[in-house]
Amino acid sequence: MRLGRLTILACSLWLAASAAAAAPPTTSGSVALALAGVVAPYSPLPATEKAAVAAFFNGDSNVPATRKITVTADKVVCRASNVDITSRSCELTFGGKTHTVKGSAAYAIFATVALAGVPADGAAGTIYEALSKLSCTLDPAVIKDKAGGGADCSFEPGN
Repeated sequence: MRLGRLTILACSLWLAASAAAAAPPTTSGSVALALAGVVAPYSPLPATEKAAVAAFFNGDSNVPATRKITVTADKVVCRASNVDITSRSCELTFGGKTHTVKGSAAYAIFATVALAGVPADGAAGTIYEALSKLSCTLDPAVIKDKAGGGADCSFEPGN
């Protein structure tokens, strides 16, 4: 009987670990707000929502937005060269449309994706940071409380 209980416990733990491994990575709070903040300017969001996200990202929680704002991207792929140290770019894909970002804006996206916990990859003098299925939700009412909440993102590492 004891062996049966141990078997059930082991199976339960294995199932819980499998479910956790299958769940997409998430981030919340300031990192989620930063991730939404660097992606939103290139997204197909309405101008008023882009302005609200920019205001939050710039430290202004007193914006007129009342509904939740969702920032999504199909893919974000950033590259930085460790040979030509001036070369950095990101491609952000929304639906069938891709925006290429270079320079300091690309570096900000690259660094924010890394901060969100996406592991770097590299090959032949290039370092990659990539994620797909990004979905960030900002709740203006919670952000205005200034208690650390109101921003949550989920994504899949890699592309």
